[in-house]
Amino acid sequence: MVLFFDSEPRTLKDYLLSFGVMGVINVSIFYINYIILIPEFIKKSKKYRLFIISFILLIAAATLIKTVIAVLNPEELLKYKMDGKVGEFSVNMYAVNTVFSNGFFLVSSSIISFVIDWFATERIQRNLESERREMELQFLKSQLNPHFLFNSLNNIYSLAYQKSDKTADAIMKLSEIMRYMIYESNTPTVSLSKEVDYLKSYIELQKIRFKDGAYVEMTLSGEIDDQKIVPLMLISFVENAFKHGVVTDPSEPVKIDIIANQKILHFSVINKKNNQNKDAQGGVGLPNVERRLQLIYPDRYKLNVVNSATHYNCELMIDI
Repeated sequence: MVLFFDSEPRTLKDYLLSFGVMGVINVSIFYINYIILIPEFIKKSKKYRLFIISFILLIAAATLIKTVIAVLNPEELLKYKMDGKVGEFSVNMYAVNTVFSNGFFLVSSSIISFVIDWFATERIQRNLESERREMELQFLKSQLNPHFLFNSLNNIYSLAYQKSDKTADAIMKLSEIMRYMIYESNTPTVSLSKEVDYLKSYIELQKIRFKDGAYVEMTLSGEIDDQKIVPLMLISFVENAFKHGVVTDPSEPVKIDIIANQKILHFSVINKKNNQNKDAQGGVGLPNVERRLQLIYPDRYKLNVVNSATHYNCELMIDI
């Protein structure tokens, strides 16, 4: 390390020694530690003792080289002028200063290496977590589609078995619904109005299979056309109402309410329970959609399910 005081002109040799030779040594020990010592002894083999020994030896070697150069060039490296007086560093003092100087470059390279690795590891972890979440979402969606298709085909099979004239209409409705599920729902979000149209098509498909009619009241309010939602998020609630509820009682229709504003989507489904309709297999609908909510809207949704003796009420609020 070289100190200059006053404004005495510096020679070309001064610059070559101070910034050329000494600069090359500083850069060399920085990158020897950064490229060789840390990767070899810490990242690769975890040999911390060898790293510390190599670290100290590198400081000692650089200090020796710099001190020898200073002894050979005392006029440029050891002498200084301050307050009009000329002074000279002792070799020991110069060596001690050089030890700290070398240590600074080695510690700096170590800190930079560890910080870069930390950010790289964090980035990798975030990418892996994002990929894991995407894979899980795709898996949940792949469960949802066959689950819906299985139930719909069962309904159409019942109509065909009864040789109902409604079979062709049911197949056409199912085709429209599947077109939405396959092609339009492959984007991260869709217009809430499209999701509502999808629910309406599903309800119409379900009504076809009931001889005595199915009674559903859907109420829409707010900014339905202007909001976005993750596709296929609401269908499981409506599907459960048809699968487990009473939909043929005109005095107690299935009630679906959708209220949307710029911040909150409020969605609720209330249906009378059919206590004789016990599904032994359960289904993947509600557990599936709740897991999707946890992944897509973490801390941005509230799901409240009330299962009373006579009614089933699902209420969902999403911060959109």
